[in-house]
Amino acid sequence: MIKKPCLMIAAARSSAGKTSIATGLMGALVQHGYRVQGFKVGPDFIDPGYHTAVTGRWSHNLDTWLLPPSQVKKLYEEAVADVDVAVIEGVMGLFDGLRGGGERASTAEMAKLIGCPVILVVDVSSQARSAVAEFMGCRAMDPDLHLAGVILNRVRSSSHLEIVKSSFMEFGIQVFGAVQEGSIPRFPERHLGLVPVIEQHEVKQTFDQLTKMISRQVDLAELLKTAGKAYDISGIKCEERAESHYLKTDFPEYKIRLAYAWDQAFNFYYQAGLNFLRKFGVELVPFSPLNDRKIPPEIGGILIGGGFPELFAEQLTDNSEMLKNLQNAHAQGMPIYTECGGFMFLCENLVDQEGASYPMSGVIPGKCRMKRRLVGMGYRTAQALKPNIFCGTHEVLRGHEFHYSNFIPKQIPFPWAFSLRGNDNKFDGYASGNLLASYLHLHFMSSFQATSNFLDCCHKWFHSRL
Repeated sequence: MIKKPCLMIAAARSSAGKTSIATGLMGALVQHGYRVQGFKVGPDFIDPGYHTAVTGRWSHNLDTWLLPPSQVKKLYEEAVADVDVAVIEGVMGLFDGLRGGGERASTAEMAKLIGCPVILVVDVSSQARSAVAEFMGCRAMDPDLHLAGVILNRVRSSSHLEIVKSSFMEFGIQVFGAVQEGSIPRFPERHLGLVPVIEQHEVKQTFDQLTKMISRQVDLAELLKTAGKAYDISGIKCEERAESHYLKTDFPEYKIRLAYAWDQAFNFYYQAGLNFLRKFGVELVPFSPLNDRKIPPEIGGILIGGGFPELFAEQLTDNSEMLKNLQNAHAQGMPIYTECGGFMFLCENLVDQEGASYPMSGVIPGKCRMKRRLVGMGYRTAQALKPNIFCGTHEVLRGHEFHYSNFIPKQIPFPWAFSLRGNDNKFDGYASGNLLASYLHLHFMSSFQATSNFLDCCHKWFHSRL
């Protein structure tokens, strides 16, 4: 394992300010001439976009449930090979991960897996000396974790800072910085969290302000010194899965073009997963269901990831030529794989929270209806109910879901794709011919065989038409 300077930006709970501080720190280091690689612990798609915007490098997800630990370590090692420092943003609270799974898939587990010092962001807006107990509790819960110190967030005044900072110093805890309340910009939010960078028009000004304020209020030199204390974890053992195919290196060459949706409505992809497809010789061709009239030519398949089709429903409906293109591609048997927002886009109708119904592609018999509360969230183990373009009957895939809509099938019985284990064994998705669609977000690196099956299907379909 390459020993590279790195920092884990964590917190004891969500909404403490991890994303703003991690992103600002990355931007500040870049402005000081460092090559910075960003990462996000867990399955989040939006936060990595913020990291990417300030570093100029794709940020990657580190997730020990979607991927086996050895694959996570390999992904990390490859990504940091040519940088000066890595900054990893944690997920939720420091010890929060897989429900009922101990520390599995948590920030704490990841910090130990890659040998990373942890900086705890502490929201001190409504506390003073008691804030120290938050840090001390985390230290007591896992003495093996390298908790290096804190960044104080939402400090209300100079006198407030003096009290809180002296309290931490009393217990020998290093304070790397203090961010004044209201001094850094607030990122816009909505039902799935932060608004993706791709939708924000004046985001550069926001990032410039954030970077400037973090540079002023955080001690970059001391943080870099701490980052250099990343420890060698080559001897640390981690739980592995039994499947041997995860670490294959003999990639078959498919040499095909795949179209993938990329615009404001559809942009949720694991970048490491897309890079994984390229290792098979795949050329990925972006297209916009919002703005393009046709799908790209000479392709062997289509990917439509997640996103926010509900916010662009009228524009998607108005692009009738694209809808017809997708209908024709499906009618011709072209392999199509869609996730969450992409699944919603392929249905007959999308109904928004006010009850307005918008016609979509219409290749899946049913409609999706937006709800005001979260409908599905969490890691899922999906067992195939019938053969599909990824796997055979009873085979299992790992995924994650996070959505505010539910699917209403038009017909019963319905050709469901999966049974979700541990979630009341409810059914999800649609599998018919060369189309696979569901609410699940999968990681192409998660199963070499499933990815190979999909690409083989695309390759055979394309060459059968030559």
